[in-house]
Amino acid sequence: MAVDVLSREVGFRAELRGMSLTFSATWGLFSPKAIDTGTRLLIEHLNVQEGDTCLDLGCGYGAIGITLAKCVQTATVYMVDKDFVAVDYARKNVKQNRLQNCHVLLSNGFSHLPDIQFDLIASNLPSNVGKELLQIFLDDAKQHLKPNGQLYVVTISGLRAFIKRNFLSTFGNYRKVKQRNTHTVTMATRL
Repeated sequence: MAVDVLSREVGFRAELRGMSLTFSATWGLFSPKAIDTGTRLLIEHLNVQEGDTCLDLGCGYGAIGITLAKCVQTATVYMVDKDFVAVDYARKNVKQNRLQNCHVLLSNGFSHLPDIQFDLIASNLPSNVGKELLQIFLDDAKQHLKPNGQLYVVTISGLRAFIKRNFLSTFGNYRKVKQRNTHTVTMATRL
């Protein structure tokens, strides 16, 4: 493929939770041509309620947060990523999908979030960041959840035992929501 073609912005439509959504992305962002299998599995199994305050942690170009915001328009959705290019595309995708209930912020994890407690935090956790950073994310998520707030993550299935162990030690609970060959969606509740 020619470099001039590769350097162009990528645009696509995706059917998520029965809704047709439009996304723009670019090379260098995770899964720029389509919603990846893990993210799609997570989106299908999130339990968002009217009026929830939600966080898409490591939002990339915004597939999870935008779907939550479109699905329940009374929810308030925050989307954060440490990559400024991802944040730019997430903001663009919020506008393309005409959403008023999304706030996109540049933040390394929870470091630059306003002091907010969430009903739901969702993340497609990267498998290559190291177990220490994954542990930090879990601990920080617990601190930022309301009582009875829920953390949903999707990981490659090879991390399933690690996530179960760390959910149990951090939250005292763990529920496998859905497992497929390559990915597993798990959930923990702040008690």
